[in-house]
Amino acid sequence: MIDLYGWSGALQASFASHVAQGLQPARVTAHHRSLWRVVTPEGECNARLSGRFALDAAQGEHPVVGDWLAVSTADSANEVVIHALLPRHSVFSRRAVSGGGAQVIAANVDVAFLVAALNGDLNLRRLERYLVAARESGASPVIVLTKADLCADPDVERQNVEAIAGGAPVVTLSALTGDGLEGLAPWLRPGLTAALLGSSGAGKSTLLNALAGRTLMDTGAIRASDDRGRHTTTHRELFRLPDGALLVDTPGMREFGVLAEDAALEASFADVAELFPNCRFGDCAHTTEPGCAVLAALADGTLSDERWQAYLKLQRELAFDARKGDPIAEAAHRSHWKQIHKSQRARNKMRRRNEED
Repeated sequence: MIDLYGWSGALQASFASHVAQGLQPARVTAHHRSLWRVVTPEGECNARLSGRFALDAAQGEHPVVGDWLAVSTADSANEVVIHALLPRHSVFSRRAVSGGGAQVIAANVDVAFLVAALNGDLNLRRLERYLVAARESGASPVIVLTKADLCADPDVERQNVEAIAGGAPVVTLSALTGDGLEGLAPWLRPGLTAALLGSSGAGKSTLLNALAGRTLMDTGAIRASDDRGRHTTTHRELFRLPDGALLVDTPGMREFGVLAEDAALEASFADVAELFPNCRFGDCAHTTEPGCAVLAALADGTLSDERWQAYLKLQRELAFDARKGDPIAEAAHRSHWKQIHKSQRARNKMRRRNEED
């Protein structure tokens, strides 16, 4: 049965050491707090952690939806015991809401459908965050603009989104009417796992139900006052669609702290990054330097201030995460900005003196 959930020859080859221990493979299809639902060669059942696994697993290493596991049969019927987590080929995560560490949302996802509604809650800055996280995860991002039937001019909104997509495909559709659903076909194929990611009210569960042809997850109406949605999905779950495609539905995430490396940021802000080599100075801070390509782009409107500020904000967040726990890096950062501020004060002082003369 696991062949229907993405099990492959490559996974079978990597599982050899677990076979020698008498274990069998399983994939997580649902996660409800301390309860896991998995699919095994025999079918679906519940799962619990072995004592050793629970003791040894570090933060972020507990099973999530999409994970492949090595399990054994438990004493009780319809239950297996989780002994090991197979290496993940992709991990979609965010900074934990509590502020400490990472929260893994889903694993082994091939395509990340970044869902946003074409209503008053469409937020380009939020989409930029999801794009960075998706590229960091190892999954291919696809932006899905839902509720096109509620938008006066979806083509204009699509163009605005394409401008910040960094080359990611953008699909516009209405799950309610069915218009545009065929646009997702290239990424919904047997053996591939896609995940629906986005804020509450974006229409993820409605889209899942439309693709499945039946109600798999409850849906709810958005608030008329601000076009924002209420949480209707309360857990993450992997579904197999009638055509064999695998799709993960996730709860809406209003807050999304990004955890990523610089490469994911640069890929998502390629229009910004391509300006840097054109600056006159290699160490340009893009503040007051002559010959700065960023300042020139801001001046002529090629680069919007909103886009530039979004890049800087994400860059600061990622740099902060990288420095945490590294006192040497933190000291170097303080020294760097101290020197920048000192230089700016000196330039301002010189400018005022010249104006007085």
